[in-house]
Formats: sequence, structure tokens, C-alpha cells
Amino acid sequence: MRRLSLLIAAAFCLISGSGMAQGNYPNKPIRLVIGFSPGGAADYVARSMSDAFGKALGQPVVVENKPGNGSSLAADLVAKAAPDGYTLLIASPSSISVNPALNPKVSAKPGDLAPVTKITTSPLVLAVNPSTGIQSVQDLVAFALKDPGKLNYASSGNGSAPHLGAALFTKLTGTQMTHIPYKGGSLALQSLIAGDTQVSFGTAPSVLPHASGGRIRVLAVSTRERSALMPDLPGMREAGLPDYNLEFWYGIFVPTGTPTPVVRKLFDAAVGVMQLPTVKAALAREGTEVALSASPEAFERFLFEDGKFWVNLVRSAKVSVD
Repeated sequence: MRRLSLLIAAAFCLISGSGMAQGNYPNKPIRLVIGFSPGGAADYVARSMSDAFGKALGQPVVVENKPGNGSSLAADLVAKAAPDGYTLLIASPSSISVNPALNPKVSAKPGDLAPVTKITTSPLVLAVNPSTGIQSVQDLVAFALKDPGKLNYASSGNGSAPHLGAALFTKLTGTQMTHIPYKGGSLALQSLIAGDTQVSFGTAPSVLPHASGGRIRVLAVSTRERSALMPDLPGMREAGLPDYNLEFWYGIFVPTGTPTPVVRKLFDAAVGVMQLPTVKAALAREGTEVALSASPEAFERFLFEDGKFWVNLVRSAKVSVD
């Protein structure tokens, strides 16, 4: 009886301690991990909301860049972290759907990460180096058809949205271009500016700062119609490719097994922060729109359907690890 009493007391302490830990969450700084180098879209989104996110949670939120392998390194780091709400991931479709389909050997699988909420959505921006003489989407198609494989396109890594954006383009136009992956959008754009690559379907925060100075030429957004965030750029229908339509999102994830009350607290804080006028305005300036899930469960349902699009694109466009 004494042994049984001790076991019951120990179990009660564990349960009580867990409940108290969740009730006191958070009581130390939180890591917000992103899978790309500084200067790209994921980095911009994270830093635009991290200060307000930290204030909402009552603890500092520290942004940590972990670039490499098309954001798989960051996803793996977070998937293996303790499921206590202190290590979060900002991820795009590349981490959640594309990389596991593209490379079955990646460590982090979709089931290793639990969804919190979608936070943003935005189109890609098609840009070229001005030295190519390409002035429009139709010029690009004609150039690529005339000299298959001559044009190099830069992306922020294998399986990234820019990689898939170009893959969809070559599939629909019957063209061939050579993929040059980098560890982030800023590095990809540097290569485009330098002329090491000639084309990029870049994220808006990576592309737009360089467009006004004439260092690159922007041709269109990747959505079928014009974007209200970038009204001066034509959509793909207007540019001559009515079947082309692609946009990508970022969302917050935690390791699977994170307690539901912790996930809910993160969800409530993120939703409140992303609706702040200052955060929305900062993101809009860079061509990014706030897009929130109704609940973690709603985000999970969205991921199931959205993943079908990305996996189908990987297979139908015959995308492979370069």
C-alpha cells in the first residue's frame, strides 16, 4: 500500500507539474526558426512580427536563420526539438509538402510538425537580368524556346516556391532552363543582379527592393490576375499565360506532441499580432498579405488539400533534386 501510495503521489506530481508548466507558459525566450538566409521573404515575415509576437506572449521571440537543403534543415531541427512550445518554425509549402515528395530521404516528415496557423500569402515575382534584353513574359518564352537550357534560373533552394514557380513555367511553355539553387532568396537575387543567372521567380521581399534601381527587370506576378499589393505588374493571364497560377504561404509550426493549450496560446497570440495595422502595413509594403487560419485544425485541413497541389506539381513537372 505504501508503494502504491508513492506511485500515485509521483504520478500526481508529474500531472500537476505538467499543468503548471503549461499554465506558466511561456517563462523563457522562444526560438522562431526559419529555413532561409537573412534578407528573403521568410526572414522578412519573421522579423516583421517577432517583436509584437514576443510582447503578446510576454517573452522575447528570437529569430534564428537555419538555411540549407531547401529549408529541410530548419524543419528537421524543429521536429526534433522538445515539444514544449519554445521552438517554433515558420515554414512554406517547401518544408511541409514539397521536400518530402522531392526527396524521401529528408529527416522531417509532415507528421513530425504540428500546425498552428497560416500567417501570410503572396505571389512570386518573375524577374530577369536586363542584359538579356527580355522585356516581357512572351520574350522570355521565345528566348528559352530558341536556346533550350541557355538561361539559368535562380531559386532559394531545391523544393522552394521559386524553384516550383519556374518548374511550372517550363512545364506550361515547353521550355528548358537550368536550375541554380541557393540558400536563400537574397543570395538568389544577388546572382541575378550579377548576371550569374538570368531569371528568377523570386519572393516579393527579395525582388522588389532591386526593381526600382534598374538592376533587375520585373515582368509579372505569378498569380493569374494582377495583385492588389503590386498593381503595376501584370498577372500571368495578361502576360499571355492564362493557365499559370501560383502563390505561396508561410505558417507557424511546432513539434508534434506540443500540448494543446500551448498550441492554442501560440495561435491566439499569432492571430492577434498579424492583425495589427503596423504588421499588416510592413508586410504589404513588400508584397505580402496577411492570411490567417480560423484554428489550428482548420490549418491542418488546409494543409491536406494544399499539399495535393504541390506534390502533383513536383511529379507532373518532373522536378528532381539538382
